[in-house]
Amino acid sequence: MDAVTERAPLSRKLSAIAESATLKVDAKAKALKAEGKPVISYAAGEPDFATPQFIVDAAAEALADPANYRYTPAPGLPALREAIAAKTLRDSGLEVSPSQVIVTNGGKQSVYQAFQTVVNPGDEVLLPAPYWTTYPEAIRLADGIPVEVFAGADQDYKVTVAQLEAARTERTTVLVFVSPSNPTGSVYSAEETKAIAEWALEHGIWIISDEIYQNLTYDGVKATSVVQALPEVANQTILVNGVAKTYAMTGWRVGWMVGPADAIKIAGNLQSHLSSNVNNVAQRGAIAALNGPQDEAEQMRQAFDRRRRLIVSELSKIEGLVVPTPTGAFYVYPDVQGLLNRTWTRRDGSTVTPTTSLELADFILDEAEVAVVPGEAFGPSGYIRMSYALGDDQLLEGVQRLQKLFAS
Repeated sequence: MDAVTERAPLSRKLSAIAESATLKVDAKAKALKAEGKPVISYAAGEPDFATPQFIVDAAAEALADPANYRYTPAPGLPALREAIAAKTLRDSGLEVSPSQVIVTNGGKQSVYQAFQTVVNPGDEVLLPAPYWTTYPEAIRLADGIPVEVFAGADQDYKVTVAQLEAARTERTTVLVFVSPSNPTGSVYSAEETKAIAEWALEHGIWIISDEIYQNLTYDGVKATSVVQALPEVANQTILVNGVAKTYAMTGWRVGWMVGPADAIKIAGNLQSHLSSNVNNVAQRGAIAALNGPQDEAEQMRQAFDRRRRLIVSELSKIEGLVVPTPTGAFYVYPDVQGLLNRTWTRRDGSTVTPTTSLELADFILDEAEVAVVPGEAFGPSGYIRMSYALGDDQLLEGVQRLQKLFAS
């Protein structure tokens, strides 16, 4: 038999991409639950509420319309693009034509397409850290180079113009701006946002602004969009957003991107080959969400606010934790460096001395059966992310387990 030529290699680019750390931790927690273990997971950024019934009813009605069984325009249903344009004006202060909107399969696709649209090979993308775990991978998929700019708990996890300028080089072409933040829940003030927008405008730097949590803020804080803080920057800004978080629609997979006409045109060309149109029934549900009553969305926001105050209060009782109070999204991001390099006792009497937040998170899962996401998923070690988008009883019980674990 003739010799067989060795198979050609798999994609080096995709082989270098890491699995989503948040989904990995959540999957591990769910697997342990399936084994009967009483795991409480703070890992997934997913509201525990049901999608409001009027949205579900709109989708059910759409199922009866044969028009929804066919291909529709790749950039999205005209009625949804109009609704998104109206929301963008209402919440981001930017008037756009529906033609400047592309409906995507969830916020992740809009993030991916935004980087593909404005990043060229070798471009440097300034990425404030802590950051959502998908950003650096999406930047690399666009052949860009993520450049982390870190702000710790002492800065409320918010970078300054001075830090951004120190990181800028002649190859810097894009800035990622996220307010409210995943993973930290921090919200930039209107003044901070304007200063960053002015800096980007001065240097001709694109801004990719993720506004998926813009309607989830607390303590009277408002999330100011970069294009509202400085309208002149709109010509070099792409806004990404979606219905997942505000309306408890994570599984519906409807997001969008809004931007200058020339950027949206080439992003639309990409989507026409990548995925074509988003599920029409889900789009009809999104139309109802954006155009319908906002009462239930507000009730969910109030519930998140109550849980936010509870988790911050209870975590702050643990010696060694530094817990900045988040004013947006539904995450708390404690600094756990005070718990590292200390010896802790396991249930079997053995001891462990975690030196990283990854090791600490493993210890917490093994001993307290509580799932948290270590800071390594979002930037430097020394932190953990906990979502408070879970039921009140579980939220409290999980934190009490941590209080007991670290009481010694």
